[in-house]
Amino acid sequence: MNETETTDPIDDTRDASLPSADGIRYAQCWEDADVLVEGLDVQPGDTCLSIASAGDNALALLTRDPERVVAIDMSPAQLACLALRVAAYRKLEHHELLELIGSRPSDRRAALYGRCRSALDETPRRFWDAHPELVERGIGTVGQFEQYFRIFRRWVLPWIQSDERIRRLLEGGDPDERRRFYDETWAHWRWRLVFRVFFSRFVMSRLGREPDFFEHVEGRVADRLLGRARYAFTELDPSDNPYLQWILTGRHRTARPLALRREHFETIRARLDRLTWVHASLEDYLERQDANTIDRFNLSDVFEYVSEPRYHAMLEQLVRVGRPGGRLAYWNLFVPRSRPESMADRLVPRPERADELHAQDRAFFYGDFVLEDVAT
Repeated sequence: MNETETTDPIDDTRDASLPSADGIRYAQCWEDADVLVEGLDVQPGDTCLSIASAGDNALALLTRDPERVVAIDMSPAQLACLALRVAAYRKLEHHELLELIGSRPSDRRAALYGRCRSALDETPRRFWDAHPELVERGIGTVGQFEQYFRIFRRWVLPWIQSDERIRRLLEGGDPDERRRFYDETWAHWRWRLVFRVFFSRFVMSRLGREPDFFEHVEGRVADRLLGRARYAFTELDPSDNPYLQWILTGRHRTARPLALRREHFETIRARLDRLTWVHASLEDYLERQDANTIDRFNLSDVFEYVSEPRYHAMLEQLVRVGRPGGRLAYWNLFVPRSRPESMADRLVPRPERADELHAQDRAFFYGDFVLEDVAT
């Protein structure tokens, strides 16, 4: 690659001011990391490019022994989330990391952060120093998206489901038991009505996501989400679903995302020096890269928010930068995006593998998972 990268995520000479805490849209990654790493099939020695978000999935890629992972994000606040996670892996033990994130209750997060400070560069350190209230709440709880779920959990869910029903749902059981419980006990008229209201485009654009995220969305989003929720509650096991557990309880009870599991902690810690991060948009970053330099791309759901012509232009750049045989992985939430026929000779879809993994996707709200290979 032909640029200097930095592990200081807020070092931007165009704007030296600290980002606002409101800039944290996602304090966690809400794409299933198990689906991601299986779909990308990272090989030892690969170079990976990952949308940073809060950093969890960029860290998860390290478990597959790549030579290098580059995390990029347009938001300095998001990159500050990644920087603190990296510092926590360096300075804390596994159970302490879970406390700092908010996966476990804790009354000592300020002290845990104090142990991480020396591993932070100046500007992310100043960011977190300026927001001790975010640390106290748990750094995985403080994004706009997580606050949306907190409102649902605190003010809406108690009105439609009892604690006993929530406990029973999260116990799981065999598929027949899960379907019977959902259809006969959980999915009553109040659940359906309130779900359609709270997860409507109108409410989400005011509480959970920026309104411009829905610019290219057509149709009733709540009905699509309700169908995906039934799938997650019945066909997948809630007792093994960290994303559902967080939505309903605000904790990781019996399951955790890949990067937060004990068995991966030391591996990630040992490979942190392979991770760098850059403050840039995907388009700007790709324009500065040499051809045939990146093997694997975690693109999150970035194409959801751009027009179809702009999406096609981004694919052209990704194919140029990707090595032959490289792979792209991305999610569609409400807007369908997939390789145009005009690129059939350069980008090869892998729908069978993608569909197989999407059926296992515990971050259940995504409508589609896409895998595409750079042609050899």
